[in-house]
Amino acid sequence: MIASMTRITFVAFALLMASLPVTVHAQDVPGIEICTVEKTMERRTSCLQSNVDFLQKTITKLTTDHQQKIDAANRQIEALKNAVIGLQKVVSEQAAQNKLAEDAKKAATPPAKDAAPAKDGTK
Repeated sequence: MIASMTRITFVAFALLMASLPVTVHAQDVPGIEICTVEKTMERRTSCLQSNVDFLQKTITKLTTDHQQKIDAANRQIEALKNAVIGLQKVVSEQAAQNKLAEDAKKAATPPAKDAAPAKDGTK
């Protein structure tokens, strides 16, 4: 019973929506237009000017977008350069510490004797 009432309500709503007049307003979508189809010189000139305006806006937008990307890339390059400089300092410090430790080990070990041990002369 409830299912049939739901179906009737749904069908009535669908019929109501279908019977309402639908008005669609045309929108001017910016873009390149074919201006050769225009008959009068004024309309052709207006069409060409519209194309020029669209292209100028597009170029301006692309220029700013690319400049922002270049600026972001330059900031990232600078950050990476700073990171490399920091890593080079760490590596040079570690190399200096290793050299000091190696020198300390060499100084701590007694030098090897060059002379061979004396042999007993009895034969």
